[in-house]
Amino acid sequence: MSSEKESRVLELFGHSTRIDQSWGEIISGQCCPFTNTRCFKVRKSNPGVSIGTCSVRYGKDGRNVIICPKRLLERRQVFMDAVHLLTQHDPGNELHVVPEMSIPGGSVDYFVASVKRGKVKDFVAIEFQTLDTTGTVWPERQRLLKKLGLKVAKRDANSTKSFGMNWKMTAKTILVQLHHKVETLEHIGKHFLLVIQDGLLEYLRREFNFGHLTGVRVGDTMHIHSYGLDEVDGEFRIDLNARFSTDAAGVAKCLGLQAETKIELETIVAEIEKRITVNTRLTVDSPIPRSDVMPAE
Repeated sequence: MSSEKESRVLELFGHSTRIDQSWGEIISGQCCPFTNTRCFKVRKSNPGVSIGTCSVRYGKDGRNVIICPKRLLERRQVFMDAVHLLTQHDPGNELHVVPEMSIPGGSVDYFVASVKRGKVKDFVAIEFQTLDTTGTVWPERQRLLKKLGLKVAKRDANSTKSFGMNWKMTAKTILVQLHHKVETLEHIGKHFLLVIQDGLLEYLRREFNFGHLTGVRVGDTMHIHSYGLDEVDGEFRIDLNARFSTDAAGVAKCLGLQAETKIELETIVAEIEKRITVNTRLTVDSPIPRSDVMPAE
């Protein structure tokens, strides 16, 4: 189909909409290939139906925008790209990915830990942030399915409702949360990694005081990895395209805020050690453990 008529939905349930797929099976299966579980994005009006939109094309420049954080789990690349921040990791240690732990300032999406004989030797906290949408992507999704020959409700296909990107709220929310978490980790000498997409990084640079973020120092607490979503032969793939770092004072400078959040190193180490299992061990094809099946606190 011509570019003018291409759907703005780029991926459904992890599959590119630009190439032929077994769409009937994909839609009925409702499976997220990045977590190997059912897609968690469900319709409020019908929780039995997963929406499945991973990424969309948006804006006059036709930018590829990831709208689901689970999309960043592709190939476990973001975790591999964080291993160098484990400055106390030794060859032979196991790498584990532990999901969703709470620290002062809020919860952290993942911890990548260097573990030897069940004991944590080092860790890096990792937060994912993708763009929130305004409006609804559902009509665009349903119009696409209709073009693909699947049966959809007429009211959905004829709907004029659209969607936008909630740049301001997404940016402000993540920055306000960040400065609390970064101070916590700086106090105990550990790293915090924010994983975002290139478009969000550009917005942060325009709207906030990011002029002091000009390079990367491994010794900094706060690191930012920016990924693009590239299309090659109709398939989409995340690609690391920028890295920056700063300290807690630098994060506060972004917002003009200051905060004090303290926690002892042993508290986080003990929590990670309690949660590591054979299932959290990081390999190229390892499934990401779900937080809802972790041991109760």
